[in-house]
Amino acid sequence: MDFILQGTAQALELLFSGDPETYSAVAATLTVSSYAMATSLAMGIPLGFALGHLDFAGKRQVRLVVDTLLSLPTVFIGLLVYALVSRQGPLGEMGLLFTLPGIAIGQTILALPIVIALTATAIENTDAGLRTTLLSLGAGRRHLVTATLWEARHAILAAALTAYGRVMTEVGISMMVGGNIKWHTRTITTAIALETGKGKFATGIALGLVLLAIAFGVNAGVSFLRRK
Repeated sequence: MDFILQGTAQALELLFSGDPETYSAVAATLTVSSYAMATSLAMGIPLGFALGHLDFAGKRQVRLVVDTLLSLPTVFIGLLVYALVSRQGPLGEMGLLFTLPGIAIGQTILALPIVIALTATAIENTDAGLRTTLLSLGAGRRHLVTATLWEARHAILAAALTAYGRVMTEVGISMMVGGNIKWHTRTITTAIALETGKGKFATGIALGLVLLAIAFGVNAGVSFLRRK
């Protein structure tokens, strides 16, 4: 128990002293998660809306595939992206291996099914009479889309929050695609795994506290938006 207390005290010291190695991992994590979330939300919300709102042939099969992708292992995504961006892969000339954009690609693949599936569920659970009411009032297609999305805004925010939590805490993609390179591609989760394996519990605890602080900040922001 003593080493945990000592590690926590040293972790707080690292955070308040502005330890550059610790904050380098924090900056890398925020960068790749921001890229991944921006891309997955930009793609996932329209696709989720279409999946939940439209009726088309094969919809049930598409939904089954999307729901299956929710449990896609991060190490498999890391392997897939590694194969794509390695020198022998089709995207090898872009130099994405062991870079933050390369990690962001993998995290986008991880977050996208979550956003699509939960957005589709949110749209399906909106009031059944909303579409009829809007059409009877003369609403066009654009107004129909925006009004439906606004009605489901809380559930879509929850979908974004769920995807963000999954992205922030993954290890496999960051380790395999990023390579855990110090000062470059080392993220919070890969740094925690590395430093704990080396017996440096203070750094691991410090980064864990930062991860909790980020999660708290995101949840507080979503709660504020819901109240507004």
